[in-house]
Amino acid sequence: QVELVEAGGGLVPTGGSLRLSCAASGGTFTNYTMGWFRQSPGKERELIAAIRLTTGDTYYAHSLKGRFTISGDNAKNTMYLQMNNLKPDDTGLYYCAANRRSLIVIPTTGAGYDYWGQGTQVTVSS
Repeated sequence: QVELVEAGGGLVPTGGSLRLSCAASGGTFTNYTMGWFRQSPGKERELIAAIRLTTGDTYYAHSLKGRFTISGDNAKNTMYLQMNNLKPDDTGLYYCAANRRSLIVIPTTGAGYDYWGQGTQVTVSS
């Protein structure tokens, strides 16, 4: 059984930065395909970024415009999301998700992920 635990959320002003982390246990982390999803008030859950840990290939939502960076540390079984130049529209509950396979095509919907964390809240004040 894979367990995912997020951390690093908080309240920041517009233009600020945060780094989210997702610690994974169970399974072989280096084989995972993992992603960060955001659930904002009044909006559907969306994929923000994803990474195939075997190759380091990444996916980003077009709306991010280079402000976020996803990475993985195989030695620590942890995935990160560095978020810079945060905007009020970035406010939401951020979820870590994992598929235990190194997928050829990185899934861009929640249906492509088998395991989920509990979420960490990010609030950006205007």
